[in-house]
Amino acid sequence: MEAMTNATIARVTDRIRQRSEGPRGAYLERMRAAVAMGPARAHLACGNQAHAYAAMGAEKPLLAEGRAPNIGIVTAYNDMLSAHQPYETFPARIKAALAGVGATAQVAGGVPAMCDGVTQGQTGMELSLFSRDVIALAAGVALSHNCFDAALYLGICDKIVPGLVIAAATFGHIPAVFVPAGPMTSGLPNDEKARVRNDYAAGKVGRDALMAAEMASYHGPGTCTFYGTANSNQMLMEIMGLHLPGASFVNPNTPLRDALTERAARRAAEITHLGNDFRPVGEILDERAFVNGIVGLMATGGSTNLVLHLPAMARAAGVMLDLEDFDEISSVVPLLAKVYPNGLADVNHFHAAGGMAFLIRELLGAGLLHADAKTVAGDGLAAYTREPKLINGHLSWVAGAEDSLNDKILRPSVAPFQPQGGLRQLNGNLGRGVIKISAVAPEYHVIEAPVRVFHDQEEVKAAFKRDEFTTDTVVVVRFQGPQANGMPELHSLTPILSVLQGRGLRVALVTDGRMSGASGKVPAAIHVSPEAATGGPIAKLIDGDVLRLDAEAGTLTCLTPGFADRAPVVADLSHNAHGIGRELFAAFRRSVGPATEGAAVVV
Repeated sequence: MEAMTNATIARVTDRIRQRSEGPRGAYLERMRAAVAMGPARAHLACGNQAHAYAAMGAEKPLLAEGRAPNIGIVTAYNDMLSAHQPYETFPARIKAALAGVGATAQVAGGVPAMCDGVTQGQTGMELSLFSRDVIALAAGVALSHNCFDAALYLGICDKIVPGLVIAAATFGHIPAVFVPAGPMTSGLPNDEKARVRNDYAAGKVGRDALMAAEMASYHGPGTCTFYGTANSNQMLMEIMGLHLPGASFVNPNTPLRDALTERAARRAAEITHLGNDFRPVGEILDERAFVNGIVGLMATGGSTNLVLHLPAMARAAGVMLDLEDFDEISSVVPLLAKVYPNGLADVNHFHAAGGMAFLIRELLGAGLLHADAKTVAGDGLAAYTREPKLINGHLSWVAGAEDSLNDKILRPSVAPFQPQGGLRQLNGNLGRGVIKISAVAPEYHVIEAPVRVFHDQEEVKAAFKRDEFTTDTVVVVRFQGPQANGMPELHSLTPILSVLQGRGLRVALVTDGRMSGASGKVPAAIHVSPEAATGGPIAKLIDGDVLRLDAEAGTLTCLTPGFADRAPVVADLSHNAHGIGRELFAAFRRSVGPATEGAAVVV
C-alpha cells in the first residue's frame, strides 16, 4: 500500500523544513516548555478553580481532584449555517461520552461562524476573510482559562476551520481533535443548479425559478454538498490527521455520525497528558502534515481559498509555506476526484464511491503522502485507509474500498482524470497569483485578450446587462485585496463569465481578490499580489491593455509596451469603511499581510 516517497514531495518537504527551521524550532521550544509545566489545572489557585467549576454540579469533585482529563469544547454552533446547526446537540453528547470513561468536558467558548453563501455578493462578504482571524482570537480567549487537558473543535465551514487550526496550533501543547458534523443529504443536482443560475443571469428565467432551485439545493442540516471550501476543509482535516479516520463525510443526525462524535470525545481524553498516548497537536502540525494537506487539495481539485488559509495555518505552527510549494506539489499529484464544480457528483457521491479511505490508500501507494505523519488516531496514515462502520451497534473500522465504486467520480492513481493537480502558480509583470484549472477545459488554459478594468463586481454585472462584452476580454476586477476591502469572494461573477464563455467568447478573470471553492470553468487568476491598494502592478492597467494569462507556462503578463512605467491608480476606498460592521475592521485592513503569505492579521 505504501511506497517510497515521491522525489518532488520529498524535496519540497525538505525545502519547507529548511525554510521553517528558525520559526519551527522556536515554536516547538515554547510548546515543550508549556508541556513541561504539566496539566494546566494543577497550577490554578483554589479561587480560580472554584470559578471554573461553579456550574458543573455533580462533576465538581472530579474536576477539583484534577486526576481525570477535562476537555475544552470550542464550538462554532449557530443555526444560520446548515453545516453548523447539528452542533447544537454535540456538547451534551460529548459530555455523556466522557462521563462514561470518567472524564469531564466544558464548553470553553463559542466562536463566530458566518455563511459565505448568505453574504456572497453582499457587503457582509468584506468581513468574511477577517472572520478567520476573529475565530482564532475567540478560540484563544476560550482556551485562555487554562483549565483543559485537550480541546475538541467543532467547526466546518470556510474560515472557521482555518481559524480553529490557528488557535489549535497556538495552544499546541495540548491535544486537539476536530469534530465534523457531515454534509447534508443530496438535493437538486449541482449541474441543474448551475444551469438555472446561468439562465437567470442571461434573463431566460425569473427569480421564482432561481429561488426554487436554490432552496432545493440547500435544503437541510449539514454542509453544502458541492466541493467548495467547507468540504475541502473536511478533506484537509482528515488527511492531516486531525479527524478520526473516515469522519469527514458521514451525514448528520445518523447513528454512525453520533458514534463518531462520541468516539472523538473519548479519543481526546486518551491522548491527554494524563493518558498513555500523549499527542499534543503542535507535534502533529509539522511540515509533513501540511504537505499531506496540499497533496490532498491537489488530488481532489479543492478550494482555492485553502491557498490562503494553509500558509496562515502553517505559520501558526512555525511552518513557512510558499506558493512555489503548492505549484511543485501540484505538478506531481494526479487529479483523482471529480466533484462539483469539477464534475457532476457531490460529496455524498464521492463518499459512496470510496471516499477518503480510497483516496488516501491511492496516494500512499503512489508515494505522494508522508505515511509516517503523526495523527490523532496514531502514528502513520495507515489507519486512514480504513472506514468506520456500526457493526452490531459498535463502532469499528474496516478496510476501505480497494477499487473505486464509480470511476466517473474517483479514480486510482494509475488512471487519474489528469496527471497533475488543478492549481498553478502565476508569475509575471503583474505580480504573483494562482489559478485553479481542474475544471477549466484545456482550450481555455491560455487566454490573450484586451482588458476591461473594474473596481467593483457590481460594475461588471452592470456592463454585462448593457451587453458590453461582445469580444474576447480579460475582466480585471481590482481593489478587491485584503487591504482594500477585506478580499471578498467574487463568486457571484461566475455565472456571468460562464454565459460569456458559452457564447463563444474567450474570457478570463484577473483579480487581487478571491473567487471560492466553486470557481468553475472560466480561467481566473486570483490573489494577485501585490494588491492594487498597495500600488501593485495591477493598479497600472487601463482598458485595452493586452494581457496574457498562460496557465500552462504559469505566467500572467501585460504585453502592452510602457505598462510598467505608468503610475498606479489610486482609488477612493472610503465607501469600504462603513456599514454592516466594516468600521470595526479598519485595524484589520491596515495590518493584514499579503495574499502570498495567507492574508493574515494574527500570524
